[in-house]
Amino acid sequence: MSLLIRAAALGASAGGRSVTPLAALADRGFLRVAARVAAIGELIADKLPGTPSRLQPAPLAGRVALGALSAGIYAHRRGRSVFLPAAVAGATAFAASYAGASWRALAERHGLDLPAAVAEDAAAVALAEAAVR
Repeated sequence: MSLLIRAAALGASAGGRSVTPLAALADRGFLRVAARVAAIGELIADKLPGTPSRLQPAPLAGRVALGALSAGIYAHRRGRSVFLPAAVAGATAFAASYAGASWRALAERHGLDLPAAVAEDAAAVALAEAAVR
């Protein structure tokens, strides 16, 4: 899989669940545990009724930034330039945030919000894991 496809997968993962790509990249000790706890917390918080929309400026900026950061880390670990992968991941995170919000809105209209949210969780985890392996 090419670096830019991996970057796009990391960005798409961040668009769905912002911390998931960092959790997939974390490979040592405390950082690994902390990232995975944060990712699990996000998976749970996403289902709560008071969770703000991912399309509000701060959550959206966070998803874009974490997608870009994840791809930058991945590229750096492979001795590659970080700029283009980070840009691709950030743009993909932005688009995936809107796609995920549309998916969830459609599911909610049909009474399927929880199954759609769990499917989105699975997709975010699968994309991140595939990208870093």
